[in-house]
Order: sequence, then C-alpha cells, then structure tokens
Amino acid sequence: MKFDKLYEGKLIKRYKRFLADIKLNTKEEITAHVPNSGAMTSCIEENCQVWVSFHDNPKRKLKYTLELTKIGENLICTNTTVANKIAIEAINNGTIKELQGYDSLKPEQKYGKNSRIDILLENDHDNKKCYVEIKSVSLKLDDSLAFPDAVTNRGTKHLNELRDMVKEGHRAVMLYVIQRTDDKEFKIAKEIDSKYYETLKEVRKEGVEVLVYQSTISKEEINITKSKKLLD
Repeated sequence: MKFDKLYEGKLIKRYKRFLADIKLNTKEEITAHVPNSGAMTSCIEENCQVWVSFHDNPKRKLKYTLELTKIGENLICTNTTVANKIAIEAINNGTIKELQGYDSLKPEQKYGKNSRIDILLENDHDNKKCYVEIKSVSLKLDDSLAFPDAVTNRGTKHLNELRDMVKEGHRAVMLYVIQRTDDKEFKIAKEIDSKYYETLKEVRKEGVEVLVYQSTISKEEINITKSKKLLD
C-alpha cells in the first residue's frame, strides 16, 4: 500500500488519545488526528520524528493524520486502520498463503453479537466461511513485539466470537499484523492483559487459528512481507 504524500515533523505531544500537536519541518505547528485508540507505548514519544498525511476534505475537522513515527532506527505505522488494508492486499496478491483459495473477500461484515468481522472469505460451492479478525501490532516489550498494549475487553470479545464461528462449523483466524520494522519475536502481552492471553490459549485449543505477519515500512509504502511465529 502506497501512502499519500507524507509531511515530516516532530511530535510536540499526544493528548486525548486521538490528537497530536506536531511541528512540521516547514516550522508550521499543526494538530493531527491520531487513528489509534491504544496506549501507543514504545511507538511515540515527545520530540520523535513523525510523518503525517494531508486531506483537504471540507468535512474533516483536522486536515492531517498521523501515519508514521520513528523510534531509534525503526519506523512504526501508528495508523491502526492500515492493518486491514494491507492484509486485504496481501491476501489478494498471495502473500498470506494460509488464506488463499476463496472465491470472495468481503470486509467489515456483521456477525456475532453486534460486531463486524474484518474480513469474511467465502466459496461459492459451500456454506463454509472463513472469519478473519485483524489486530495491528506496534508494541515493543523488552526484546519482543507484543499485543495488546493495553487491556482490551473488546479484543477478548472478538476471540470468543471467533470461537463461536468454529463451533458453527466455519473457519476462524486471528491475524496479527506487525506494523513496525523491528525484526523481533512476537508474543501476547500476558503481563498487560492476562485475560486476553488466557482466552487466546483457550480458543486456539478449540480450533481458532493464529497467523502473525510482518510488514516492511518506508516513507512511501507499507506492505506485508513474511510470516512469523507466535511465542507461547
């Protein structure tokens, strides 16, 4: 996925979760939308380099969106909505081999208890479906990359709904998309959300599959490139 033209700057501060004050390299100070509801631990800090996109839409209150940050030598895509986009691209171009062979791909389909599945894969010849839930990974925890970066009751709810789909005879997949360039092992952050950790262990035993994929990131584009293992 290619980014729209990005503008470089330095972070002044992030606040109210979805807002960030930034000083662009042009010396202009702006407020950007932060499309990330998480804690953003390890992927944003005062005075770090950032890149934003500009959207000249009269319906938008904030014209800029935070897309990338740089911590140390690593680029991080902090826009969590990107994970779904690059996952769809990677399925369509064959990179995610485990999700090939379906006749149709539909994003954001209603299912479960007032939820929407990120991707629904279907075949024309039978009623079996494949439900794919996607989570964006941006947390570095000690020497590993990890999810989640904060307690996620919603994430646990999604795991239980995936389990329900398996019980109904369908396939269910939890896909973690790593959106930072650190080439490190991936784990579930038990020390942050033990309930999520235990629930994932349970649903895996009952047939929910787990996939982990790494993305490569530049200031021009981001793409899913290779699979990784989940540390137990």
